[in-house]
Amino acid sequence: MILKYIKDIIFLLITLLGILGNMSVSMNHVFSWWGGPEKKPIHLILIHLAFTNILILLAKGLPKTVAAFGLRNFLDDIGCKIIVYLERVARGLSICTSSLLTVVQAIIISPRESGWNRFRPKSARHILPFFSFFWIINALISTDLIHSIRSTSLNISQYINDERYCYFILENQKIKWIVLPLMVLRDAVFQGAMGGASGYMVFLLHKHHQHVLYLQSSKLLYRTPPELRAAQSVLLLMMCFVFFYCTDCAFSLIISIYSSKNTLMVNIRNFLTLGYATFSPFVLIHRDGLLVKFWHA
Repeated sequence: MILKYIKDIIFLLITLLGILGNMSVSMNHVFSWWGGPEKKPIHLILIHLAFTNILILLAKGLPKTVAAFGLRNFLDDIGCKIIVYLERVARGLSICTSSLLTVVQAIIISPRESGWNRFRPKSARHILPFFSFFWIINALISTDLIHSIRSTSLNISQYINDERYCYFILENQKIKWIVLPLMVLRDAVFQGAMGGASGYMVFLLHKHHQHVLYLQSSKLLYRTPPELRAAQSVLLLMMCFVFFYCTDCAFSLIISIYSSKNTLMVNIRNFLTLGYATFSPFVLIHRDGLLVKFWHA
């Protein structure tokens, strides 16, 4: 019983910490976007990513926390559909937005003479169509949940999952084999783009590092451009994403193959599900020195 309360408190703290961290990052980039002389697309992408993370934490974290403290069946059938639907949509948006962030940052730091420079977004308005596309495609992919989610308040014990407030019913196999390949295709395309852009940034940063070493050996002063510092932050963010995404997938696979009732494994996976949404803003806060800015302010 004591371990259960400790787990519940940790889960609540992680959820609240993630929401506060994402709100801090979002507000910082809102001020930078509105107050700066140039409306940078990166600011808009990071605002959207922080908003997506908050959606994940609200849809996944808070209902689970409330349910863990004894308020089971606090969601009706419609509430369950909305919460689980938003959770999947937000997860897809997180993947798509992270991929867009990496690709745009790679294009920004690419040399002017390279072919990639012509794809550089001229203003933040050029990013908005991508957001619309992400919302539409993820909303459509997740529509099957509307028919396959029920509330446990109906007193049906079959298929109750570890969420303890909603459960899945067996869905139509035809719908399943349409939705599943679309989800796999989405993840493969956007993570492939993320991996390619990250590799390209690593290559450019390595060239920059060699250039800095040459200047230092020549006793010349050289400061790292802000674009390259931003690229380093994005790479750290992508490493955080890859770690939590891969470990979450690994634990999901282990649970589905061996023992779906293993409480420890299920709890670890629940924490991993919120890992990227919770810790990614603090990667940006630490890397970009936001805490120092807030302290001086």
